[in-house]
Formats: sequence, C-alpha cells, structure tokens
Amino acid sequence: MTFVVITFFGLMLLGVPIGFVLGMAGVVGLTQIGGTSFLAMAPKRFFEGLDMFTFMAMPFFILAGEIMNRVGMTQRLANFADALVGYLRGGLAHSNMIASVLFAGMTGAAVSDAAAFGNTLVPAMVKQGYKRPFACAVTAAGSIIGPTIPPSNLMVIYGSLAGVSIAGLFAAGILPGLLICLFCMALIAAMGRRLGLPKSQSGPSLSLILRNFKGAIIALVMPAIILGGILGGIVTPTEAASIAVFYALFIGVVVERNLRMHDMVQMLMRTARITGVVFLIIASASILSWWMTFMQIPQQIADLFLSISHEPWVIKSLILALLICVGMFMDINAALIILTPVLGTLTMAIGMHPVHAGLMIVLTLNISLMTPPVGACLFVLSSVTGESIERISKALLPFIAVQVLILILLTYWDGLAMFFPRLLLGM
Repeated sequence: MTFVVITFFGLMLLGVPIGFVLGMAGVVGLTQIGGTSFLAMAPKRFFEGLDMFTFMAMPFFILAGEIMNRVGMTQRLANFADALVGYLRGGLAHSNMIASVLFAGMTGAAVSDAAAFGNTLVPAMVKQGYKRPFACAVTAAGSIIGPTIPPSNLMVIYGSLAGVSIAGLFAAGILPGLLICLFCMALIAAMGRRLGLPKSQSGPSLSLILRNFKGAIIALVMPAIILGGILGGIVTPTEAASIAVFYALFIGVVVERNLRMHDMVQMLMRTARITGVVFLIIASASILSWWMTFMQIPQQIADLFLSISHEPWVIKSLILALLICVGMFMDINAALIILTPVLGTLTMAIGMHPVHAGLMIVLTLNISLMTPPVGACLFVLSSVTGESIERISKALLPFIAVQVLILILLTYWDGLAMFFPRLLLGM
C-alpha cells in the first residue's frame, strides 16, 4: 500500500496528468497483490470501467452545448437575462447569474459555462465599469450551477458508479442550482453600493423582456426537453442527450442556418478531447478502485470514520471536510470515482438516502472547482481573461462562503435536499 501512495503523490507532484497517475498507481497496486501475473487485470478493468450505457450521455450533452453555443444561443440567453434584471444595481452581474442558470440546462459542465461567459460577459462587465477580478469571480460562482442543475455530467458519473437513480439526482440538483443563483444575487445586491457597481438609468421594460424572450425561447426549450423527458420517465438520460443533440442541430441548420460543416468538425474534435480526458480518468481510476476494493480500503476508511462517532451529523461533517480537502488538490472526476465506494459505504451506514448522499458529494466537489490550487474554473477564466488566479480567488471568497452555507443547509436538512425528488418522483 505504501508504494501505491508514494507512486500516486509522487507522480502528481511531478505534474503527470491525473489520468496517467491513477492508472500507474493502480498498476503498482496490482503488482503488489500478485506480481506480474495480476497485470492482466489492468486492461480488463480499464475497459470494464467504461462499459456503462449511461456514460454515453456525457459526450452528447457536451456536443449539444457546443452546438447551441456556436449558433449564438449563449448570447441570446445573456440578452434575455439582462432584460430581466439588468436594470438593477450590478445588473450585468445579476444577468450573469441568471444566464448561468439558463445555460446550465444545455451543457451540464462548469468549464463550458466559464469559458463561454468568460469570453462574452466578462469583457462586457469590464466595459461597463466592473473590476475584472470581480467580473471573473461572478462568472466562476455562476459556472458551478452548470454541473448542479440538470443535466449534470458529474451526476451521470456518480449515478452510474453508485447505482443511484440519475433521474433522482437530476431532480435533486434543481433546488441547489436555484439557491446558488438567488443567494449569489443577494450577495451582489448587498455589495452593490460598497463596490460602486454600475446601475442602469432606465427601469424594467416589458417590451424588451418579451423581445429577448422571443429570441431565447428556442434555447429555453432544450432544458425542458431534457428534464421533462427524463423526469417524466419517457426517455433515459442517454436518449435525452441524443435528442438534445438532434434539437441543437435542427436549430443550427434549419432555424438559424449558421452552422457549417467546418464548425461541426471543430465541435466534434472539442467534444472528443473533453470526453477523452474524462473517460481516460474514469477508466484509469477503475483500476485503482478495484485495487482499493480488493484491499478493503473503503471499508477500513468507513470503520475509521465510524470509530470516531456514529452520529450522522458528525459523519457528514467528516465527509464534507474530506471532499473539500481532496477537491482542492485533485481533479473532481478522479476524486468522485475514487471516493464513491468509500462514501457510499459511509452514507449507507448512517442511513442517508442515496440521492441525498449523491447531491451532497457532487455539490461539494462542484464548489472545489472554484478553489485554488487546482480549481478548473479559475484556470479557464484566468486563461480567457488574462486575470491572475490570485486576484480572482480573493474576489471569490464571499461567493464561496455563500455556497458553503447552501451546502451545509442541504447536507443537514434532508427535507430540503429531497424536496424535488419526492415531489417529482415520489422518492
């Protein structure tokens, strides 16, 4: 076990990509169990780790978001959001949050949200007089709504690995996403005068709202198709994702007529790169996960936690602390895959509903997308806008505090976390 730990952290310190780190550490673990004769398990586990039908939903969701972004739906959603709340003090910051909610229903990925709005809304905010670090912080805070509100790629991974209803996880993600938006908007309003955020001279305009709604309605239909189909039991998440791609193609080719073959090639390549990275992590982590299961490490960690206390609130606190620490230093997909067996055992032992446990785990890892040193959204916004990670991180602190408060509410208040799963699915 010592050699596996040394290999894992040693390769991470050397800057080796996390997918290769997981695979190499897993191979070292296999050789420790049974020498070279066990190495045949590595390719077997590598491919079996991806042999889940629900994983097919991920590239479809990513591609659908790419298409809708390319045909101009991102800007239309931003315009509609600005028409709704742009007249408030800090209106463009409020619009950023609303747009993140609307955009989340198309992508399911925080990085896509951060990249899209980092290129569009951050420059617009700076032009209006917002400080660049604050504009980046607002965009980063809103970006984690993407993998929280359905469709969420992280929930697809967790549901597939833990055998938990993906529809239930999607339903559970609705309320946290909306709460993140509302609480962050309240924070922006509270900070408005102190930071001197710009305020529009004109008030709300019904005609402007209706005009921009007309332009954005074709984009707003996509989340309704995805969520309605899945929660209604009409289609599986994978089928809903493929329908979303077909709908996006229809918008781009038939309605907007601004999608070209060259665009499709670029989007397919980008989708393949993103999916390839995630799938490499999943496949490699399955080798390490098998070794951990064989060595009964998940059970040992669970016993260690339970030896401290059997009180559910204490175990939940320990889980949150573990996830926050791990998320600060490791890719969240890798962290989710490695820790799912451990946390599944723990949450089951304290009687947590599997959907509630999945929501807690996913939301905690989503927040770590904004925390240094390896927060993915920080790196994306820094590279897109040219702002330093340090200044973005400092501006993000109030937003992180608000989102941690939401996490605590949902972790310890079962009724709140399970409101929509019980309302929509009778869980």
